[in-house]
Amino acid sequence: MKRFALLAAALLLATPALAQAPAPSAGGPRVPASRAEIGLSFAPIVARTAPAIVNVYAMKTAPRASNPLLDDPFFRRFFGDRGSPDVPGLDMPRERIQRSLGSGVLVDPSGIVVTNNHVIDGADEIRLSLADKREYDAEVVLRDPRTDIAILRINGAKGAFPSATLGSSDDLQVGDIVLAIGNPFGVGQTVTQGIVSALARTQRGITDYGFFIQTDAAINPGNSGGALVDGAGRVVGINTAIFSRSGGSQGIGFAIPADMVRVVLQSALSGSKVVRRPWLGADLQEVTSDIAEGLDVGRPTGALVQNVLPGSPAAKAGLKAGDLIVAVAGQEVDDPDAFGFRFATRPLGGSVEIGIVRQGKPAALSVGLEAAPETVPRNELTLKGRSPLSGATVVNLSPAVMEEMRTMGATKGVVITSVDEGSPAERTSFRPGDVILDINGSPITTTDDLERITRVPSRAWRVTLQRGGRVISALLPG
Repeated sequence: MKRFALLAAALLLATPALAQAPAPSAGGPRVPASRAEIGLSFAPIVARTAPAIVNVYAMKTAPRASNPLLDDPFFRRFFGDRGSPDVPGLDMPRERIQRSLGSGVLVDPSGIVVTNNHVIDGADEIRLSLADKREYDAEVVLRDPRTDIAILRINGAKGAFPSATLGSSDDLQVGDIVLAIGNPFGVGQTVTQGIVSALARTQRGITDYGFFIQTDAAINPGNSGGALVDGAGRVVGINTAIFSRSGGSQGIGFAIPADMVRVVLQSALSGSKVVRRPWLGADLQEVTSDIAEGLDVGRPTGALVQNVLPGSPAAKAGLKAGDLIVAVAGQEVDDPDAFGFRFATRPLGGSVEIGIVRQGKPAALSVGLEAAPETVPRNELTLKGRSPLSGATVVNLSPAVMEEMRTMGATKGVVITSVDEGSPAERTSFRPGDVILDINGSPITTTDDLERITRVPSRAWRVTLQRGGRVISALLPG
């Protein structure tokens, strides 16, 4: 008891000292100075931002997995076949409706909404439910799978909608308080609070531009596309993924920085059908401890230049293979993902200074900020027939396509952009980003070449392709 009394007395004596402690500089972090400050609430921030958060309902029609028994005419006599006049009403439906639920953020009073691409991917119908329970159909303005961002527009919009303000993710610091607003598990609009756990999380494998805000604010299924809001009520990120062993929040959530969202939004508002970003024209690789030792740079950091495409902005700036990129516009970069984010979020036009280390000496280069050119028509084709590539959609390779698909090394040929589910191409393990170089000894330079060769049946197919900078050759059955 005496020990407790002494401790209580010590705390009472210490309280005035804390209250009289010199206040930190304006705008800096500080401890609460009164009981009233301890009772502060986030309600004003929520009241200002929550009306701009919407629920996103996406629906698409998908073929139902077939029952092998129904392939037999004998069983079809008893169980029927939908659409068949023989035995109506006793069959299994040929199609089913898949529904996905996510969140979105109104960022313009005209009815422009930001959400995740994976929320609406493949949807035949998209419907939005606003915080005030109004519902609208929506159309896709622009999809950007590389960042997992999609821009939607409300159909039949009348009047002005509540909208949120995009902030700058570069203003965030680890430890800042943030709110996550969305519709987890479809229970309705929900607000959770946490802190910024980390910044510039890279190599998560979520999007091509891996540079995420990590937060411990609870993010769950259904929160995808919702807002991560700072203490001033600005949207600093779009919630996109969680790390979880159970499917629910475990205190590790990831948000796409607002600075990257702004790039996609500006492309959509300009009427572009693709996102226009600066193009470097060089392949980069991560720096390992062994590489750092060989470069004599002390620690594994930066992005190592593997090769430079002739005529690209990198080549014009004098960048060379073996250079180590360590900064963009004075901001350090730890790896290729960090460089990709810093470079891709620069506005087109003008130039940017990049810091490099060349042969152990620091230097600076001025790189032009220009979009990758479309030097040849894409001539998109979906291959058919009985070849292993049937079901693959391909386009001609150009710098613009190389930038979009992030192909490495290849400068000519035909690249796969998508693969139909269940197609021979999928079963043969072809994937988007594969560059087809040669088939049965014939070089492939255009999509017309590829279509002509795969139209002719063959007992075997020798396919040479480039994947992730590696050339692979495989013999496939006809």
